[in-house]
Amino acid sequence: MKILYFDDFKLGVLKGDNTVVDVSAAVQDIPHIGPGDLMNGLIERFSSYRGKLEQAAASGSGIPLASVRIRPPLPKPTTIDCMAVNYMEDGTRSAPAPINAFHKSPSAIIGHGDTMVLPDAPATIFEGEAELAVIIGKRATNVSAANAMVCIFGYTNFIDGSARGMPVPGFFSMKSRATYAPIGPFITTADEIADPNKLQVRLWNNEKLMQDYSTEDMLVKIPEAIEFVTKAFEMEPGDILAMGTNHRGLHPFMDGAKVEIETEGLGRLHINISDDLKRTWPLETRFERKSRGEESQMPAQATGKYAK
Repeated sequence: MKILYFDDFKLGVLKGDNTVVDVSAAVQDIPHIGPGDLMNGLIERFSSYRGKLEQAAASGSGIPLASVRIRPPLPKPTTIDCMAVNYMEDGTRSAPAPINAFHKSPSAIIGHGDTMVLPDAPATIFEGEAELAVIIGKRATNVSAANAMVCIFGYTNFIDGSARGMPVPGFFSMKSRATYAPIGPFITTADEIADPNKLQVRLWNNEKLMQDYSTEDMLVKIPEAIEFVTKAFEMEPGDILAMGTNHRGLHPFMDGAKVEIETEGLGRLHINISDDLKRTWPLETRFERKSRGEESQMPAQATGKYAK
């Protein structure tokens, strides 16, 4: 099942590829204040509501997906956790990186058709990492890798926005900025994804393919990542665990760009990039620079404020 929010946060189920059915009436008895609470509550109670949603979707009148405004499917997770340096980069890493993760602010979430805003900050470059995101389906503490997959509700696309090279280093100034966590366009429930560790992830910038890699290259697989994170704290229904990226396709995000990410089975998420300062960099990937023998994987800023 593919679940989404649309227009004024009506709950929808995707029918086929191009039609959404409003199923809001089927879940109104779930205690909630807003759409975030409703989605988290539905995820927690999904076994009791799946049949109701299926019936509502089968009997309801569909609306063309192209005619609605798609919203973030998870407006208010308790936490977003991101695995760090979690790919072997197609065999180019000489050794695995130590297992690590970081928090990203839930208030950074935006959805399909929304805009990632590059702030007036002295970053050396702005990037966005195409990632598979795991949606937690039940409260999970000290979960073993052997039992981790049953904790998963579903999956969605995720872009991890980054302001790199800030004067004060660290994940907070680099990662937890407003609009830096695009997700969507919907959640695909776990039963529809046969093997999340064998999915192709692609990202386009103005229709140019920039990232194209398989989650099979993941260093710490999903069960081990859930075990690692839940040893530190309890994850809750609706929480997001982003699984990292293959860095070789990373490249500058700049004003006016239309960015798209598509992971197999998860649909295609479209976002826009806005920068009031109109800063520019050469549009090239880290892999392209390394192939040319460039000393730095990231190009220098070419024009605009903070260019040197």
